[in-house]
Amino acid sequence: MTGRPPYLYRALRAATLTAVMTAMAASARADGNMRIVSTAFTHEGAIPSLYTCEGKDVSPPISWSEVPPGTKSLALIVDDPDAPDPAAPKMTWVHWVLYNLPPMSDGLPESVKPLPAGTKEGINDWKRTGYGGPCPPIGRHRYFHKLYALDTVLPDLKQPTKAKLEEAMKGHILSEARLMGTYQKTK
Repeated sequence: MTGRPPYLYRALRAATLTAVMTAMAASARADGNMRIVSTAFTHEGAIPSLYTCEGKDVSPPISWSEVPPGTKSLALIVDDPDAPDPAAPKMTWVHWVLYNLPPMSDGLPESVKPLPAGTKEGINDWKRTGYGGPCPPIGRHRYFHKLYALDTVLPDLKQPTKAKLEEAMKGHILSEARLMGTYQKTK
């Protein structure tokens, strides 16, 4: 740091932070301008234990914006492609399946209950509806929160699995946004 004014380092740090935040926001968008974010964790950041099996296992606050025109409903799938071991993944574990979220909604609060009017639930890999938080048996896992803007309101799919919901969404996806958080057990 010798020979250079301290304000130069502050300016460089500020510019670096701005670039990182811009890159994070851009990578949280998979398609179009639709965005999904959480006030609980950043894209690619650690999910706080409150939202996991080591905490209260409640759903994190999630918000979205820039839903495209013509959207009739939204769907949300939260899954972990690193199960059971990120070093040798064998399956994708599904944590939450929601569909027919109203397009005028702008998110879900922490520990959401009740769900927005008209929202339907699917079955997660614990064979139940609702949110099931991260609970990885080994290593640090990635948890993808995938929001889909659909050009239709889906029929009642009778608590579908992720695969059945994805099949029903085929040909109806206008835009997709992703938020990825990570978690590793501390105990």
